[in-house]
Formats: sequence, structure tokens, C-alpha cells
Amino acid sequence: MGRILTIKDVEAAVRGGSVFACGGGGWAAHGRELGSMAVTIGRPELVSMDEVPDDAWIATAAAIGAPGGLTDWEMLGMDYVKAVQLVQDALGQPIHGLIIGQNGMSSTLNGWLPSAVLGTKVIDAVGDLRAHPTGDMGSLGLANSPQQMIQSAVGGKRASNSYIELLVRGATAKVSPILRKASDMSGGFIASCRNPVPASYVRSHAALGGISMALALGEAIIAAQGAGGSAVVDAICKQTGGSIIGSGKVVRNTLKYTNEAFDIGVIEVGAGTGKCVIHVMNEHMAVEDAHGKRIASYPDVITTLDTDGNPVSAGNVREGMEILIFHVHKNLIPLSSSVTDPSVYPQVEQALGINLSHYALAATTAAA
Repeated sequence: MGRILTIKDVEAAVRGGSVFACGGGGWAAHGRELGSMAVTIGRPELVSMDEVPDDAWIATAAAIGAPGGLTDWEMLGMDYVKAVQLVQDALGQPIHGLIIGQNGMSSTLNGWLPSAVLGTKVIDAVGDLRAHPTGDMGSLGLANSPQQMIQSAVGGKRASNSYIELLVRGATAKVSPILRKASDMSGGFIASCRNPVPASYVRSHAALGGISMALALGEAIIAAQGAGGSAVVDAICKQTGGSIIGSGKVVRNTLKYTNEAFDIGVIEVGAGTGKCVIHVMNEHMAVEDAHGKRIASYPDVITTLDTDGNPVSAGNVREGMEILIFHVHKNLIPLSSSVTDPSVYPQVEQALGINLSHYALAATTAAA
């Protein structure tokens, strides 16, 4: 049976989602707002893929943009609902449930409000367990598909007449950049609903159980909080099988917002032999040690934590701040077919100037 999500689950989703946000993935305050509204005005229901008929339509609820605090955006809860309605109307059939493209500070809760208002199920599956910079990276392997898809975007700063409603049809690779441009024009952060597909496709291509993993991690964090920061960090590591691979004072953060709605730059942590460099494109995508050796790389989970164990988004990492670099190897997490789609990497590799695909596309073996 499905699980009715409650106010207690909101905080757990935000806390766990914030770790899987990998330095991006929205805003904690926005997540709390979305979740609180959802469980107040309705009864959002989390269901596993086992409970969904093969022919049911499932779409992806997502927020698009660069939520690093560098832009003036406005997104209301009902923008997520409107985005789903636009796609449902265009599809001409009911959308049974929503998955999310990625976990994050707010994105873990992207499907909750439409569930409360429209009755769509919150599907316990994600396009990517961790957050990532492009929609293609959470598109369940559809990024290079010639198949016509439906995508919508809704949101924007009303006071500056930046509010946009958009519905597009076309191959994912052609229409996804349109939604990202709409995000930039609306103020840098916009709600979307995209790529309705049959449940049978989701079952074989998504990272299953991704929402309940975020909830379980959040519950572990909340349980450890009374014992202090090191207990929280230990709880995060124990729950995920992850570890701290670097720590120290932030030496520099070169993050800049681009008009493609990305935050791009590097974060340098520590000095001497303990130095680490984090490559950022909205999220933390790779870490190199003092010798330039890659020690973590997408789709691994890579998250900056403060000394109290709180995730710090890339845009909030400041020079002089003491941070920890948390890492979970890709072999310890469910991976979607997006991760093994070579077409999703060139745009990100070009923006960062590093290779990601060699590691991401290498066969998954037992973690060392």
C-alpha cells in the first residue's frame, strides 16, 4: 500500500534531499513551503513502482535553473500544479503519477503538491538519485531519443512581468534547451513537467526507491541532531555507506551565473597535500586532490557539509568557511539509464573543461 506523506515527512525529505542535492537541488525553504502546503491542503501519497500498472502515464516534475542564490526568481507552489495540468491537457489522458528528475533541497518534494491538488501519485523513483545540472541527465535515457515528447514550464517574477507559461513538443534534446532559456528569462528558476511515458518504461529506466532513500537519510539526520555535528556526519555516512574525502578552509569559490541558467566554477578547499578542488556546474560534479587526481566524479554523490553536518549549497560556500567533502561511490546507489547515456555528457564536459563520461560510463563493479 502507498504511504500518505505527513508534515513529519516534509522535514525528512528536505534534510535527506539536501545531502543528495550535491551542492544544488533547489532551496530548503522552498522545499519546506512546497511540502507543508501539500500535506496541509491534501494527502499526497508515495507509491512504489510495484503498485503502478504498466500502461499508466508517469511524467517528471522538476525545477529548472541555477538555484545558487545569484538570481531574482519567483516560483509559487501552484506553478508546479499548472505545469502538470498543461502536460495532462496536451497528452489528453490522465497522468497517474510523477517522478522527479533528481533529489534535492526542494526537488525531492516537487511531486507532492500536484499529488495533493490533482491526485497524481508521488512515485518512489527518480531520474537521478543525486542532483545534476541538465534536464537530460534526469531524462531516463530519452535525451537522444527521436521520439516526440511533451514538456511544460511555468513560473517567473510576477512583479517584473517575467511570469511565463510554456508548452512544447519535440525530441527531448531539442526542447529541453527551450525550457532552460525560459528559466533564465523568468528569473533563473522555473517549475516544469515533462516527458510523460508509460510506467513500464519508468520501471526499467529510473532509479527506483530514490524518494524513500532520501526520507530514510533525513530521518537518520534528525535522530542524530541532538548529539552534535560529528554525530550528524557519522549518521549520514552510516546511512549511505559514504565517507568524508576532504576537509578544510575554503580558499576560493569562482562560481558565476551564466545566461544558460547555470552556476559554473570551482571551489578550492584546504592547502598543501590536503588540498581538494571541486568542479561545480550547479552541483558538485567532480573532486580532484592536490595532485590533480580525480577522487570523486559524477554520478557519485558529492556534497559539501559544514562542521555541524548541514549541507551547504555551492552558491553559499564562502572563502574562509570550514567544510567537509562527503562522497558516496556510484556502486552504492541506484542508477538510472540516464547515467549510461553518452549523449548527456558533452555539454557538461565542455562547460567544466573536464571529462566525466569515462568514469560514468565505465561498468559498475563492487565498490572498493
